[in-house]
Amino acid sequence: MHMLRWMIAAVAIAGPAARAWSDEPEAARAKAPTKTKNVILVISDGLRWQEVFGGAELSLISKKDGGVSDVDGLNRTFGQATPAERREALLPFITNVVAKQGRLFGDVGSESKVTNGMNFSYPGYNEVFAGYGDPRIDSNDDFPNPNVTVFEWLNNKDAFRDKVAAFGSWNRFTAILNRERSKLKIVACWEPPTGPNLTPQEKLLGDVIANTHRLWSDCAYDSFTFFAAHEHLKRERPRVMFVGFGETDEFAHAGQYDHYLRSANKFDQYVKTLWETVQSLPEYRDQTTIILTADHGRGDAPVDWKSHGAKVKGAERIWIGVLGPDTPPSDGKPLPKADQNQIAATIAALVGEDYNAFQPKAGPVIPTVIAPVAVAE
Repeated sequence: MHMLRWMIAAVAIAGPAARAWSDEPEAARAKAPTKTKNVILVISDGLRWQEVFGGAELSLISKKDGGVSDVDGLNRTFGQATPAERREALLPFITNVVAKQGRLFGDVGSESKVTNGMNFSYPGYNEVFAGYGDPRIDSNDDFPNPNVTVFEWLNNKDAFRDKVAAFGSWNRFTAILNRERSKLKIVACWEPPTGPNLTPQEKLLGDVIANTHRLWSDCAYDSFTFFAAHEHLKRERPRVMFVGFGETDEFAHAGQYDHYLRSANKFDQYVKTLWETVQSLPEYRDQTTIILTADHGRGDAPVDWKSHGAKVKGAERIWIGVLGPDTPPSDGKPLPKADQNQIAATIAALVGEDYNAFQPKAGPVIPTVIAPVAVAE
């Protein structure tokens, strides 16, 4: 006689000895079969947890503290009466889809943090990609990352070779992902789409990039990054992809809260489009997980929201969102701790690989992201 059982022992057993599936060691689920075959990691540089969970901060919709040029107009767009309304106005997809159909970590009571202690970009991206903080990486200087990232590690496996790609607004991604050693497909900053079989849209994008005035020399506009990544996704169908946006960090450092909010809102729209695209393609539909996060946090209003770093209180606080076929919808209960160093192992586990076996220094798989799988006995 056949019967269904949970792979995580005792979940289906009633009684005091039963263990909740979320208490089972995450290493066990790292090896469990998953529905996910593809993962897209999307980062909005320096996007604060405060806006992700509470929407626009009203005290910053001002000329004095937020550098806002049109206070009334920004209030009409993002300054609704309650935090819930402001959150939905600013990040509707993250609020209504990711947080409800997936998991959103980092709110008060389930804080997500950077563990490298430096709280700025290169150390943060290394921690996300490699799974641990490295004291040797203590600046944003342009030097090749000595650490093998989860993307490089996957790309060296037959099932993923040449099916891993990265697109980012910041020029440092070529160093952080060590393009020369890793041989990863990387398009960063003002680089145009390259390679054979480019679509007309990609060729046009290359022309537009070449003829666009550049506000920042080391960071491209997020729209260019998004459209390059989106076209590559549709054309090449990678199994693992990173997309990194930079405008939220640039505008926050400049003290321009209006531009920061609008860039955050665009980020939400880009994520929505990526999700709708993968759900429209047979190779990706119900087989793809999207992970969202930031490389570091920022301080509090009225002054420190512009800044981050080891000396800025609260800059270690981040947020992490996960949406996909293996991640159960939020049940409204407090979520377990999920930190930056756990993202690399989680990416690997979702596609059936055990990154912790390769890199023991990496944090474990994020609890509750991969639900137990029912199999026939």
